[in-house]
Amino acid sequence: MRQTTSRSHVLPSRSFEELLGGGGGTAAVDDLCASERSWRLLVVRALLDAAATAPTGPLPPPADAWRLLARAGAADPAAAERVLAYPAVGVWAAHTLRRLRGSARDDAPLWVHTGHLHALAASAAILAGLEFRTEVPVRRGWAVLPLVGAMRVDGGAEWATTEVARDGGQVTVGGMPVPGPGWHALTELTADGCVLVLDDLDPYRTLRTPAAPEPLACADDWRELFAGAWEVLCETGAEEARALVGGLIAVVPRPRAEPFRPHSASSGDAFGAALASVPDDAEQFAATLVHEFQHNKLSAFMHLFTLYAAPREQQGARLHYAPWRDDPRPLGGLLQGVYAFHGVTGFWRRRAHPLGRFEFALWRDQTAHALRSIAGAEELTDLGRRLVAELAGRLEPWLGEPVDARCLAAAGLAAADHRATWRAYHLRPDPGTVRAHARALTQGTAPPAGAPAPRLLPGSPVRGLDTRAVLLRRMLAGPGGLTGLRDDPGAVVEGARPEDVALVTGRWDEALAAFRARIARGEGDPESWVGLALAARATGHPAGPPLLAAPELAMALHEERNGRCDPLDIGLALAETGSPVP
Repeated sequence: MRQTTSRSHVLPSRSFEELLGGGGGTAAVDDLCASERSWRLLVVRALLDAAATAPTGPLPPPADAWRLLARAGAADPAAAERVLAYPAVGVWAAHTLRRLRGSARDDAPLWVHTGHLHALAASAAILAGLEFRTEVPVRRGWAVLPLVGAMRVDGGAEWATTEVARDGGQVTVGGMPVPGPGWHALTELTADGCVLVLDDLDPYRTLRTPAAPEPLACADDWRELFAGAWEVLCETGAEEARALVGGLIAVVPRPRAEPFRPHSASSGDAFGAALASVPDDAEQFAATLVHEFQHNKLSAFMHLFTLYAAPREQQGARLHYAPWRDDPRPLGGLLQGVYAFHGVTGFWRRRAHPLGRFEFALWRDQTAHALRSIAGAEELTDLGRRLVAELAGRLEPWLGEPVDARCLAAAGLAAADHRATWRAYHLRPDPGTVRAHARALTQGTAPPAGAPAPRLLPGSPVRGLDTRAVLLRRMLAGPGGLTGLRDDPGAVVEGARPEDVALVTGRWDEALAAFRARIARGEGDPESWVGLALAARATGHPAGPPLLAAPELAMALHEERNGRCDPLDIGLALAETGSPVP
């Protein structure tokens, strides 16, 4: 047995080792669920203590809700446990505790948040079959009973209360029968005996800011997608699939995103939840569930163990390149990313079609790159270094596995594009370095060797960095994937230009000329410079590699010369000494 940082919990050695390496079977997930139960109770207890003297508004005191919850637990322990373990309860407890402590804000009165405990108690009582009567908050016309449903309640007040009761077996909300007019029942997704809640109702489901219910007109698409996703998950590993649905409780539906650009999220406060846009297909849904459950597992693991700590002498967190993000990330965020994409890589490793092989090749390379970049981070604890080493060690054999040349080349293009474009947006070279290189370029002499490291500018670019990767995915997905892109690619893939299509389809000379002309017109944004570098490299032009290695320096040099030089000449000048930045 391995002792955790909590005196009341131990994590069995086998589960510890599995989770440390990015895996975790059903037993390991069960162990995490048990530890998260205690974490949840600690947070709720802290909330109740903090709320003891807080105004209750028109609701009864929280102690009344706790007594009803205890009654439900005595009558049906599983019902009370199910309510307390629900992911949105963790978000509610954490957010309300922050409201009580003054570190969070929103537009609802505090009593609406503290009073949500009455709604939780009512849900537990309903699920346990108790007869009861209580008041619950009404938020902008909605009375929500987590894991049960939500009722539209008439009334003009933005924040109000209504009665929930069970009398003679009949549940009523605001005097209206359940089920009945205005009632929206809980939606579930089922497959092979597995059940996930499709949560479109809970006010805390969106993981961060409380939100009103958004009942789906029809959940049939989601049900069909989950049935297909379950088949895919079982194909990629039955044990892993069972472990995933053993810990995942709810999917929070969000609107459909652009094809091949799914949106998803999770939260350390909401173990068992995944927020997801409507997937393109069942396979994408399966990949999203794997991705977000990896985040869930690591968040729960980090509730037990410390993986990193900021050095005392350092002011502010150091930011890093994350190959799956547009913005620089702190170490904690990058650890979450490598853990999640280690799982994603393993998922795509078992998919044999061209798009699957592309995703496998891309994410094994990007995850390995990120792991190497943080292996020596001084903020890592000994256990954090061990986790990074374990992930890298398990990834290492995958790096040598054969991938079709076309898919491998596409993955290499996508990885190089993202890294270089990220640099062009977020790094700024030392001004002295720029001036020295500009003088050398003017005089036709060799530029100076060596230079200070470029400066990092936090923030996100206006455009996403995955545009060309999306084009590659469309191309590999099957015939017709690039239909309609030649004339107006931006109408199909946001941010795409004709020269991007030329680049990804192998028309490199055409792409090179187009990127070069765009820069000459004064429209040389980071995508244009990196596109130029990629096209030059593909055609064998010696300017390509140095431009790709330091696009931020090339752009700064071009600006220093007021645009009066050929961008390829800048690349040739940089090639004489190699890239002056790491």
